[in-house]
Amino acid sequence: MRLNNKTIHSAFVFMALALPCFAADLPQFGERFTRNQIANETGLPSKVDPVTGEGIKWTSKLGSQSYATPVIAQGKVFVGTNNESPRDPRHKGDRGIIYCLDEKTGKMIWQSVVPKIGDAAQDWPGAGIAAPVTVEGGRVYALNNRVDLMCLDINGMANGNDGPFKDEAKHQSPATGEQVPVGPTDADIIWVADLQALVNIQRHDTGYGNPLIVGDFLYINSNNGVDGQHTRVPQPNAPSLLVFDKKTGRLAGKDAENIGQRLFHNTYSSPSYGVVKGRPQICFGGGDGVVYAFEPLTKMPPEGTVVDLKRIWKYDPDPTSPKVNVNKYKSNRKVSPSNFLTPVVFVGDRLYLTVGGDIWWGKFEAWLKCVDAEKGTEIWSYSMKHSCSTPAVVGPLIFVADTGNKTINCVDTATGKALWTHPLEGDIWSSPFVADGKLYIGTRKNKFYIFAAAKEKNLLCETTLDAPITATLSAANGVLYVATHKTLYALSAGARSMPTGVR
Repeated sequence: MRLNNKTIHSAFVFMALALPCFAADLPQFGERFTRNQIANETGLPSKVDPVTGEGIKWTSKLGSQSYATPVIAQGKVFVGTNNESPRDPRHKGDRGIIYCLDEKTGKMIWQSVVPKIGDAAQDWPGAGIAAPVTVEGGRVYALNNRVDLMCLDINGMANGNDGPFKDEAKHQSPATGEQVPVGPTDADIIWVADLQALVNIQRHDTGYGNPLIVGDFLYINSNNGVDGQHTRVPQPNAPSLLVFDKKTGRLAGKDAENIGQRLFHNTYSSPSYGVVKGRPQICFGGGDGVVYAFEPLTKMPPEGTVVDLKRIWKYDPDPTSPKVNVNKYKSNRKVSPSNFLTPVVFVGDRLYLTVGGDIWWGKFEAWLKCVDAEKGTEIWSYSMKHSCSTPAVVGPLIFVADTGNKTINCVDTATGKALWTHPLEGDIWSSPFVADGKLYIGTRKNKFYIFAAAKEKNLLCETTLDAPITATLSAANGVLYVATHKTLYALSAGARSMPTGVR
């Protein structure tokens, strides 16, 4: 994917990645580093019809719940799901799955299989692996359902066990019972970091976070959360943002903001990266509803040392909300703290973000905010009811979903005023995605919509797919990817293929 912003392009050059991805790949969640939900693609469909097969290139069967955004790199598609439609009979029962599929056909190349831990509050049954992966060079970085941060060989076990991690059979097998031996279609783990054991977090529901790679370092939200009753934070002193050596998995840095002491639900938001007036920064939406900007690490600390990240600024988008004893506001739909479910988006020297009452436990009030990324000050605010979507920013337009009001909104970047809104059928957990002059969005009522990404509202297509759409869409190399809970659709203009079963 080609960066379309001069400042961010400079950041890309500055970071000097060791191995470039294919020119039109999408190797992480959102536009590289910035998290903007756009792609520089053409040839994407304006109409999709699952009855006639119009717009469908191929389909590939997933499990029964699929929350992870598809990621495309080096001829492969990576998507998380559960094990309700097993590809390998050796792996039985509830598991977290990452499929590595062939980009041209959708056929499975290998899979990462992760057993559940047996505690529903910490590893929700059936949720599978909900976090999208990040690919760089020959490595796939993923956060699994047990909140293990994994570095995987992009080729899986087909070319042998490259190590240094050699205990894949144990890792892919339940704690009790016979180990499942490793085969050629299993994942090859390079290194693994158990975040709960490493920094004493409290896992909650499932692991969610997309690794951000900046130079030699990998940044990830810690997933520290509340207990199973949502009444307290068992580990209030655990960090919320972690930094690892991407090559070895060694912990190198962490935040020192004590966010866990004000945590309302979980640490959901993945970090973002930008360069603002020549100054690089990592921006992070904390579980306390506050945005933090940090200086990136520039060198590895001495062995055995974990450094605290240096804060540049912080910004509270909801300054009058409760700040102490926050969990007593559980299920209060009028007054509660705010939190982040999604990353903040960098566009030049601005940040765009969605924040507000927790969709499950908080108040019916949320906002799309525009923030000065140099100073951490608010420029404008757009009111919503609930949002768990990352915005898509294209020139003078921002597209954002309001799941509380069940609408998609087009907002002016200069003024923060709505240009148009449109009602959608069903809750909206995915983010709007813009490519090829079109806006794509799905809902949990199986609905799939295509709009013109324009100042004037123009609905091009509305159709029904086979299952809820919770994952954000993605596109690469002229193909749009839509993961419903049950099926991965590869879509392109002019294609016509009837949906099929497992490939």
